[in-house]
Amino acid sequence: MDLDQLHTFLEIVRLKSFSKAAQTCYRTQPAISAQIRQLEQELNAILFERLGTRISLTVAGRIFAEHAEQILALRRRAQDAINELEKVPRGELVIAANEATCIYVLPGVFSEFKKQFPNVQLLVDRAYGTRVVQAVLDNLADFGITQLPVQEKKLQVVKIHTDEIRLLVPAAHPLGGRDRVYPSDLLGEQILLPKTGTTRARLAVWLDPVFDELNISMELDSTEMIKRFVMAGLGLSFLAVSHCREEVNLGKIDSVPLGPEPMIRRLGLIYRKDKSLSKAALGFVQGTLANAGSGIIEIPALQRVRAIGD
Repeated sequence: MDLDQLHTFLEIVRLKSFSKAAQTCYRTQPAISAQIRQLEQELNAILFERLGTRISLTVAGRIFAEHAEQILALRRRAQDAINELEKVPRGELVIAANEATCIYVLPGVFSEFKKQFPNVQLLVDRAYGTRVVQAVLDNLADFGITQLPVQEKKLQVVKIHTDEIRLLVPAAHPLGGRDRVYPSDLLGEQILLPKTGTTRARLAVWLDPVFDELNISMELDSTEMIKRFVMAGLGLSFLAVSHCREEVNLGKIDSVPLGPEPMIRRLGLIYRKDKSLSKAALGFVQGTLANAGSGIIEIPALQRVRAIGD
């Protein structure tokens, strides 16, 4: 039994004629008759009484007609609901990103997205480093925002934001007025390092010439803790410029470029290459490119909508 058979059956009921139904269904009368015979065989019931040239519904036919109308009406409502998604997208998007990125990079992205798609819920999965990549690969998150590079071939990577990692020092600290600092300048200082992540790995390489001589007093996993502890004079640390801009502008702390070359930090939006992007998902990609800050490089070819669900 399929929807076309139901449509044919209801056309015969409406017109009270096989020949007229054949015309409206753009089929021959034998084809129409074959459809009804197949339907009757599947239902194990006679649907029409044939009295000469006239036809009428049997009791089984009347019962089936009611249900057939309900089935086709439900199909129309389903199609209308799907079509409505194109006009007013609904559902949810799951974004995997670390807390600092959500606080300092994404507020503008989220704000503009909600203006454009007020009925789509944004769910944030707070994850770090490789966990962001894995969440997207496992389809637990629709999008991830993480530090580049990301080498996974199954993922589309869109470069969205460029930042710089700098040394963070208390206000009036002697290193605060420098054009740049080198690893050897940190000898004798209390050092607060980020606990894990790509930035920690890059700092380990930069600090390698003096690492055994450093006084690493704490390893912290919170951007806010790093800033607070530096302001309290508990040591020097490292942060992205965007994460401490407000405190620097207020004169509470100072940030100093690393030498000999700046340590540039690039963020990327990642999602599965084989993922069908809904209208809302496409809007999130475009909104992130437009509102995530500096360093926008390129927009890849975006898929057209092939599926409704996010």
